[in-house]
Amino acid sequence: MYAVIFKATIDTYDQEYDVTSKTLRQLAFDKYKCKDFCAVSEGNEEITISYWDSLDDIKAWRTDPIHQKAQDLAKQSWYKSYTVEVVEIVKKYSNG
Repeated sequence: MYAVIFKATIDTYDQEYDVTSKTLRQLAFDKYKCKDFCAVSEGNEEITISYWDSLDDIKAWRTDPIHQKAQDLAKQSWYKSYTVEVVEIVKKYSNG
Protein backbone atom coordinates (compact mmCIF):
# COMPACT_ATOMS: atom_id res chain seq x y z
CA MET A 1 0.00 0.00 0.00
CA TYR A 2 1.07 3.57 -0.70
CA ALA A 3 0.24 6.98 0.71
CA VAL A 4 0.37 10.37 -0.98
CA ILE A 5 1.12 13.13 1.51
CA PHE A 6 0.23 16.59 0.22
CA LYS A 7 1.30 19.59 2.32
CA ALA A 8 0.38 23.12 1.29
CA THR A 9 0.47 26.68 2.46
CA ILE A 10 -2.81 28.25 1.39
CA ASP A 11 -2.76 31.65 -0.26
CA THR A 12 -6.44 32.05 -1.18
CA TYR A 13 -9.21 29.91 0.25
CA ASP A 14 -12.46 30.47 -1.64
CA GLN A 15 -15.71 28.69 -2.50
CA GLU A 16 -14.27 27.35 -5.77
CA TYR A 17 -11.50 25.71 -3.75
CA ASP A 18 -14.05 23.98 -1.50
CA VAL A 19 -16.12 22.70 -4.42
CA THR A 20 -13.04 21.53 -6.33
CA SER A 21 -11.53 19.70 -3.37
CA LYS A 22 -14.79 17.81 -2.73
CA THR A 23 -15.08 16.91 -6.41
CA LEU A 24 -11.49 15.66 -6.56
CA ARG A 25 -11.88 13.60 -3.41
CA GLN A 26 -14.95 11.84 -4.80
CA LEU A 27 -13.24 11.32 -8.15
CA ALA A 28 -10.29 9.65 -6.41
CA PHE A 29 -12.65 7.13 -4.80
CA ASP A 30 -14.99 6.59 -7.74
CA LYS A 31 -12.53 6.34 -10.62
CA TYR A 32 -9.03 5.72 -9.24
CA LYS A 33 -9.45 3.17 -6.44
CA CYS A 34 -8.42 5.47 -3.60
CA LYS A 35 -8.75 3.55 -0.33
CA ASP A 36 -8.89 6.43 2.14
CA PHE A 37 -8.55 10.21 1.99
CA CYS A 38 -8.22 12.59 4.91
CA ALA A 39 -7.42 16.29 5.07
CA VAL A 40 -6.77 18.66 7.95
CA SER A 41 -5.96 22.33 8.06
CA GLU A 42 -4.79 24.76 10.68
CA GLY A 43 -4.51 28.42 9.85
CA ASN A 44 -3.17 28.54 6.32
CA GLU A 45 -1.48 25.11 6.46
CA GLU A 46 -3.13 22.02 4.98
CA ILE A 47 -2.16 18.36 4.97
CA THR A 48 -3.95 15.75 2.91
CA ILE A 49 -3.13 12.05 3.01
CA SER A 50 -4.60 9.59 0.55
CA TYR A 51 -4.05 5.83 0.48
CA TRP A 52 -3.68 3.67 -2.62
CA ASP A 53 -2.95 0.06 -3.57
CA SER A 54 -0.60 0.84 -6.45
CA LEU A 55 1.68 3.44 -7.98
CA ASP A 56 -0.25 3.03 -11.25
CA ASP A 57 -3.45 4.18 -9.51
CA ILE A 58 -1.61 7.21 -8.11
CA LYS A 59 -0.20 8.08 -11.54
CA ALA A 60 -3.63 7.77 -13.17
CA TRP A 61 -5.10 10.04 -10.49
CA ARG A 62 -2.31 12.60 -10.87
CA THR A 63 -2.76 12.78 -14.65
CA ASP A 64 -6.57 12.92 -14.69
CA PRO A 65 -7.67 16.00 -16.74
CA ILE A 66 -9.94 17.30 -13.96
CA HIS A 67 -7.13 16.90 -11.43
CA GLN A 68 -4.64 18.59 -13.75
CA LYS A 69 -6.97 21.58 -14.19
CA ALA A 70 -7.23 21.84 -10.40
CA GLN A 71 -3.44 21.64 -10.12
CA ASP A 72 -3.14 24.60 -12.49
CA LEU A 73 -5.65 26.62 -10.46
CA ALA A 74 -3.83 25.69 -7.28
CA LYS A 75 -0.52 26.96 -8.63
CA GLN A 76 -2.11 30.18 -9.90
CA SER A 77 -4.43 31.05 -7.04
CA TRP A 78 -4.81 28.77 -4.05
CA TYR A 79 -1.35 27.81 -2.80
CA LYS A 80 1.73 29.79 -1.88
CA SER A 81 3.70 26.55 -1.86
CA TYR A 82 3.19 22.81 -1.64
CA THR A 83 5.02 19.50 -1.49
CA VAL A 84 3.93 16.02 -2.47
CA GLU A 85 5.45 12.85 -1.05
CA VAL A 86 4.61 9.34 -2.23
CA VAL A 87 5.55 6.76 0.37
CA GLU A 88 5.24 3.01 0.67
CA ILE A 89 3.60 1.75 3.83
CA VAL A 90 5.65 -1.13 5.18
CA LYS A 91 3.68 -1.77 8.34
CA LYS A 92 0.22 -0.91 9.60
CA TYR A 93 -1.45 -1.67 12.91
CA SER A 94 -4.22 -0.29 15.07
CA ASN A 95 -6.04 -0.96 18.31
CA GLY A 96 -9.47 -1.24 16.81
